[in-house]
Amino acid sequence: MKLVKSLLLGSAAGLTVVAGAHAADLPIKKAAPVEYVRVCSAYGAGFFFIPGTDTCMRVSGRARFEAGYSQGYSRSSNNGDLMGYQGLGRLNIDARTQTAYGTLRAFVRFDMSSRTGAYLKSGTQERIARAYTATGVDTFSRAQQFVNVDKAFIQFAGLTAGRAASFYDFYAHDFEIIGTSLGSDVASTNLLAYTATFGQGFSATISVEDPIFRKTPLFGTATAGNAASQFQIFTAASANLTPVLVNNAAGVPIGEAFYDVRQASRMPDFVGALRYDAAWGSAQLSAAVHELNAGNASTVLTFGGATIAPGSVVTPRIGTEYGWAVQGGLKFNLPFIAPGDSLYLQGSYGEGAQLYTGYSSYIGGYTVSAGNTQGAPFPTFFADAAVNPITGKMELSTSWTVVGSYLHYWAPEWRSALIGSYGEMSFGKTSRALLGGLNFNGLGNPVNSPGVSLFSASLRDTSQLVAGASIIWSPVKDLDIGVEGLYNRVDIKNGRVIDQNKAPGGVAAAVNAAGLPVAANGALLPTTNYADTFQVRMRVQRDF
Repeated sequence: MKLVKSLLLGSAAGLTVVAGAHAADLPIKKAAPVEYVRVCSAYGAGFFFIPGTDTCMRVSGRARFEAGYSQGYSRSSNNGDLMGYQGLGRLNIDARTQTAYGTLRAFVRFDMSSRTGAYLKSGTQERIARAYTATGVDTFSRAQQFVNVDKAFIQFAGLTAGRAASFYDFYAHDFEIIGTSLGSDVASTNLLAYTATFGQGFSATISVEDPIFRKTPLFGTATAGNAASQFQIFTAASANLTPVLVNNAAGVPIGEAFYDVRQASRMPDFVGALRYDAAWGSAQLSAAVHELNAGNASTVLTFGGATIAPGSVVTPRIGTEYGWAVQGGLKFNLPFIAPGDSLYLQGSYGEGAQLYTGYSSYIGGYTVSAGNTQGAPFPTFFADAAVNPITGKMELSTSWTVVGSYLHYWAPEWRSALIGSYGEMSFGKTSRALLGGLNFNGLGNPVNSPGVSLFSASLRDTSQLVAGASIIWSPVKDLDIGVEGLYNRVDIKNGRVIDQNKAPGGVAAAVNAAGLPVAANGALLPTTNYADTFQVRMRVQRDF
């Protein structure tokens, strides 16, 4: 037994040594350490460390549905839509890193939406290259896809560089669903800015900004290949008091000239802002300088259409002018009324800088004129300037706006906003005398019968009112269900114009004994001195 037991133990020991030797020969594979995503609490909720870095990032977004109704007066010229719909998606990426110079931040936001109908489809966005429209028979100009890099900026040691909201703006429709009260709101522009913080809530910013997103076209009465982009001067007969550019041997005006008023991007806009932030609210004073430029006469034609030889006619050289604007704003926090209550007050004045005052916010930007609704009685003009065809100098328009917006919480889940705004826009006497009073016949030549020009809609001084209210229910955090209504009225400050709603295409051929406009067939034409409309929009929105 002892011998057997000794043999078994020896065999086991031998096997153990051999097995150990073989095991030592095999490579050992170690599991990679697991790096879990860590919460970053330095910048608020939702941030986490990007694995392997010291950069914190937050990913957020938005989903939105909207439906809207707007009053309309016409079913002609592709009009007739009363309803519109929109589905919108938003993606935000916010990355921050702490450095010896402070926080280094990069922020990107993408907006994408599908919009239909007349008033949720945006001509303003098409004109500024943020949207493209459908071309089908029934969808033409009614369906629109909107894709926009809304934000893409870097912030570092007081520097802001990239695509961001203009530093000129203050209120910028903060409490509104529709966002069309009178006031500046350029949420996406390209800029390079520096902000100095002085402590005690004071700061100052100097910003060099892309001028393209602040350009309102110069006044144009006719086209030469591009609608509303070129300015045309007419001359017809010796009895006509319009500018004389080309004379025949007898001294009779026989020619016309086209001036190219499409503005080039030649220098940036310069914006400065002083700001104060405190527990009671905020205050800001901002100013901007904006260049206006245009080309010279591109062609000079006879009434027969023949081109006059270059150099045979001397046309004035159009000079460069500089528009400017100033704005002041106050925000008051009113927790003693209800937690979350706030009041904004803002006013802006500008010359040759309409988009800085935001006079066109309700009707639409980046166009020389537009009606406030489908089939509007007359167009409202927004031109930054008109070119004097005799001297080549620009005469700047002036505009100013004021807005007040109050947000009130009835309960933590119920809130309302009240919005009121008013503004005026004026054109110089030379602009009205040389341009605004012209009426043209079918050949494009002026027919300035005595008194008829009084009923022209061009370059009329106007005032505008936009007022509205909303109610929003937030049953859970970051979910809004609300409705908002706005009323808009544009008034002609002096005189009356032909009501294009009641007489589409109506042109005065003369005036009767009472001084009222009549058509070529002698029929009395209806006139008006105001245009009003309203719209209602509802929204369901979830932020995450």
